Amino acid sequence: MRVGAALLIIATLLPLSVAAHGMLDRTDPRAGGQVKAAPPQIKLWFTGALEQAYSRVQVLDAAGKRMDLGDSAVDGANRALLHVSVPALPPGTYRVVWRVVSVDSHVTEGQFSFTVAR
Repeated sequence: MRVGAALLIIATLLPLSVAAHGMLDRTDPRAGGQVKAAPPQIKLWFTGALEQAYSRVQVLDAAGKRMDLGDSAVDGANRALLHVSVPALPPGTYRVVWRVVSVDSHVTEGQFSFTVAR
């Protein structure tokens, strides 16, 4: 009986630990999307709270030149939101590269692109 109760408790808590991982949920601009003009910030929402000290995002042009303003930060009001400012980007395709550490110390990283229309 005790083993069954322990397994039930573990099974109940397991989804909480998985939900804490910072997996990419959505982006603005949309990953793979096209925009008429670049927004002032690139925003990435994750499935869990992020550690500010270890979470970064960069925006690169087609040649690999860094185009963001270097102010990558976890949002103070929503710790699942990572953003970075960009200047008025000229038409072209941009690559967004990110690496985050969630509050449970899980590391995730990835990249996506978006296009500013000509």
